[in-house]
Amino acid sequence: MSHTEGEDHQILRWNLLTSETSLVVRLPEDTYPIDLHWFPKTVGGKKLVQADTFVLTSTDGKFHLASKSGRIEKSVEAHKGAVLAGRWNYDGTALITAGEDGQIKIWSKSGMLRSTLAQQGSPVYSVAWGPDSDRILYTSGRQLVIKPLQPSAKVIQWKAHEGLILKADWNSVNELILSGGEDCKYKVWDSYGRLLYSSSPQDYPVTSLAWAPDGEVFAVGSFNTLHLCDKTGWSYALEKPNTGSVFSLAWSADGTQLAGACGNGQVLMAHVVEQSWEWRHVVVTLIKRRSMQFRDRVIKAAAGPTAPGGHHSLQCYVYSSEELEPLPSSLILKERTVSLILQAEKYFLLADGAGLYVFSYEGRLVSSPKFPGMRTDLLNAQSVSLSNDTIAVRDKSEEKVLFLFDVLTGKAIGDGKPLTHKLEVVEIALDQGGPASERKIALIDKNRDLYLSPVRRLGREPCICKIGSLVHTMAWNDAASILCGIQGNQFTVWYHPGVVLTDKELLPRTLELKDGSEFGRAPHILSYVGSKVTVRQGDGSLVYSSVSPYPALLHSYSASAGWEDALRLCRFAKDPALWACLAGMAMANRELATAEAAYTAIGEVARVQYIRFIQEQPSRESTLAHLLLFSGHAPEAEAALLQAGLVYRAIQVHIDLFHWDRALELAVKHKTHVDTVLAYRGRYLQRVGRKESSKRFLQYAEGVEVDWEKIQAKLEMELTKERERAANVSVRSSVAPRR
Repeated sequence: MSHTEGEDHQILRWNLLTSETSLVVRLPEDTYPIDLHWFPKTVGGKKLVQADTFVLTSTDGKFHLASKSGRIEKSVEAHKGAVLAGRWNYDGTALITAGEDGQIKIWSKSGMLRSTLAQQGSPVYSVAWGPDSDRILYTSGRQLVIKPLQPSAKVIQWKAHEGLILKADWNSVNELILSGGEDCKYKVWDSYGRLLYSSSPQDYPVTSLAWAPDGEVFAVGSFNTLHLCDKTGWSYALEKPNTGSVFSLAWSADGTQLAGACGNGQVLMAHVVEQSWEWRHVVVTLIKRRSMQFRDRVIKAAAGPTAPGGHHSLQCYVYSSEELEPLPSSLILKERTVSLILQAEKYFLLADGAGLYVFSYEGRLVSSPKFPGMRTDLLNAQSVSLSNDTIAVRDKSEEKVLFLFDVLTGKAIGDGKPLTHKLEVVEIALDQGGPASERKIALIDKNRDLYLSPVRRLGREPCICKIGSLVHTMAWNDAASILCGIQGNQFTVWYHPGVVLTDKELLPRTLELKDGSEFGRAPHILSYVGSKVTVRQGDGSLVYSSVSPYPALLHSYSASAGWEDALRLCRFAKDPALWACLAGMAMANRELATAEAAYTAIGEVARVQYIRFIQEQPSRESTLAHLLLFSGHAPEAEAALLQAGLVYRAIQVHIDLFHWDRALELAVKHKTHVDTVLAYRGRYLQRVGRKESSKRFLQYAEGVEVDWEKIQAKLEMELTKERERAANVSVRSSVAPRR
C-alpha cells in the first residue's frame, strides 16, 4: 500500500497492485500537506506499537501525527513557516523535522520537543537519519551537513553541488548518501563526505531521489524523468513519463515497487523488472512482475551452486539449475519481505525483518542463528556470508565484531567468543572449498586492508593475518580456497591465501598479478566461478577475466591427499607459484616429503634444511612442536612439549628464539636446566659483544655454576630418554591387543 497527500487537502491510500484508491482523511481547507512518513514497522524482528501511525508536515508550520484510519492524533506547532520535511528514526524513538525557518528539531514519538539540533539562515529542504540513528544529514544551500546528536561530536560539512540542494537520502544498509539539486546532477557520497559518483548534468533539476531499502539501487526523479540507478551511480534504466516534475519518491518495503508524487497531480507507479542472475551456464532474468509460474510478484532471487532460488511475498521456491523446474520444496514464510538470499552448495540463507534462517534445498529449516542486538533488516551481502558449515555475520552495532555460527546447530563456533578485528569491517566472505576444520574468512576493513583468519581456532588465540592493501572488492572461488581481488589498479589472485597461516613468507610467491586498468573506475567483482571472474565496471558494463585452472586442481589434490598427483602437476606446469602453493599445503598437512620437494623446487634451502631437521626428531611430540614453530606458533609448541613432559625441549625452543626471559622462567619453575639457560645466554652475549644487564640473570648467575661438560652430558641424557620413550610408545602401539 502507498499513501499520498496533495494540495486538494486529501490523504489517499493506493493499492500498488490494482491502483485502487481510498480516502484516508480530508484535511482542513487551510492545511496544505508537504511531507509524509510512516512510523517504522519493525526493528530487529520486533513489531513496534505505533506501526500504524504516520507523520504529516504542512505549510502552516505544524506537523500532525495520524493513524492509518485517518484520525489526527495530535497536531504540533513546530516551525515558523512551512515544515519542509519530517522523518522517524529507524527504531521509532524519535522524529526529526526541518523547516523553512532553517531550524532542525528533534521530537519524541509522542510529539514532545526534545531539542533544536541546528539553526541556520536558509530553509532546510531535506533531512535524513544516519544508519544508527545517532547522526542527522541535512541540506544547507549548496552544502550537505552531517551533525551527530552528541553536542561535542565533530560536524562534517562540505560543498556538494553548484546549485541549491533539493533532496538528500542516507541508506541504513550500505551507509551511502544521495544528493540532488538545481545543478541538474545527482551524486553518491560515503558517510565521510567523499564523492563516489557524480552524474552528468540532466536536462532539469533533480527534484526527488530515494534509496531502495536494501541499498542495491536508487531512484532519481526530475521533470518528466525517472532514473533507476545502481548503488555505484550508473543508470540501469531511464523512463520519460508525462507527469511533470517528480517531487517525491517512496519504495515498497520489499524494494520491488516505487511510487512517485508528480507535479501534474498524478501518482506514478513503477515496478523493477529485467533483473538478471547468472550462474555458470545459466542466466535467470525476471522479465515481468509475475514470473517463474508465481501467482504473486517476485521480490528476491539468487543463483548459486545448486539452484536459482526465487522468493515472492508468501513463499520461497527452489529451482534446479539444470532443468529450471521447481524442486519439491516450497517454504511458507512468516514475513512478507525477504531482504537477502545467500546460497552455498548444500544450504541457502534467508534474511527478513524477523531473523536469519538456513534451509536445505529440500526445504527443511536447518538453523536460525541469533546474537544479542541482531538487526537483520540492516544486513546485506557484504555483512553476511555462508558456506556449507559456517555462517558469518558482522555486528551492525559494533562493526569490529564478527559472529561465527555452525550451520547445523545455529550455535556460536568454538568457545562462543566472536572474532574481533582492530578496525571496523566493511566486507566479509567465507571460502567455499575444503573441510570445515580448514574454513577461513576474509575481511576488508575501513582502511581497505585485506585480512584472513581461520574460523575454527581450536583453543588458539585469534589469528588475523594481513594479506593485501588497498583492496576495493574481493571474491572467493566457488569450489576452491582461492581468492581474487582488485588492489588499486591491479587485479590480484591469491592462489593459496591460507599459506599465510603456515608460512607467511611464501604468500608473495603464491600470487598472480595482472594490470587492472581494463576494469575501469570503481570496478566490483560479481563472482569467481571455475576459472572465470566476472567484474562490473563503474559504468555498469561487464568484463570477464580468466584465471589459471591449475591452482584449483592443486587444491583438489591436496584435499584428497593426492600428493603424487600434485607433484606431477607442478612438474608439468613449471610455475614457481604452484610450487609455493604446494609447499604451504604440504606443510599444513604435515606431508614433509612433499614439502621438502616443493621448497627445493623454489630454492628455499634454509627451509629444506629445517624440514630435514624436523624429520630427524626423536619423538612425535618434538616433531609436532617444531612443525608449530615452523608456522610461527611458539606458544602452542611450548604447550605441546610441556604437556608431553619434555621440559628441556620447551626451554630449548625459547633459547633458539632468543626468548631469554621465558627460557629462564621455565627453567626456574621446573627446577631444571637453569645452568643451561645461563650458559647459552653467556655465549650469545659474548658473540654480540655485550655484557649482562638483566638483574634476574645476574641474580641467578651468582649462585649457579656453568659447566659446559655437565650441560652437554645432561643434554645427551635428555635426548636418550626421549628416544627410549618414543621407542616404548611405538612398541606399545604395535602390540596393542585387538578388540
